[in-house]
Amino acid sequence: MKEYNSLNNNKKYKILFVCLGNICRSSSAEGVMKHLVEEAGLTDEFLIDSAGILSYHQGELPDPRMRAHAIRRGYDLTHRSRPVRTDDFFHFDLIIGMDDRNIEDLKERAPSPEAERKICRMTDYCTRFVHADHVPDPYYGGAEGFEYVLDLLEDACAGLLRALHPAAGCGR
Repeated sequence: MKEYNSLNNNKKYKILFVCLGNICRSSSAEGVMKHLVEEAGLTDEFLIDSAGILSYHQGELPDPRMRAHAIRRGYDLTHRSRPVRTDDFFHFDLIIGMDDRNIEDLKERAPSPEAERKICRMTDYCTRFVHADHVPDPYYGGAEGFEYVLDLLEDACAGLLRALHPAAGCGR
């Protein structure tokens, strides 16, 4: 797990969550993280976004099933899908992939070794689901897959916020 201390220099910490199409996992990670940051009163200290490896769903809202499961937990997913851009590697401090394929694709696109060092795995921040080595794509599964993804993301986002801002608490 990467630990960061950039919040001490009074700049916004910029995080990009990435999955394949940006309509399930990464858009949900964005929604969960924004919610946790808001609850902690740290909105002014973070810029949070999400993107997909592919542009197939560009401009679309998250999958309706994902939105339905998320809204039951208090997350309103309104992000419009977009693909990862080269500029993202320069703009964001941390680029978080949901699985090994996403991470490999991101590493192939990284414009420099410094940019590649910004890439990490979402589940590296899990504290309850320590056995998880990726956030599975729920797209072709049933309701339990969407719920499991949200469980993992709530755990990992809370762990990420604690790593970035230990005083935030995050009781999830």
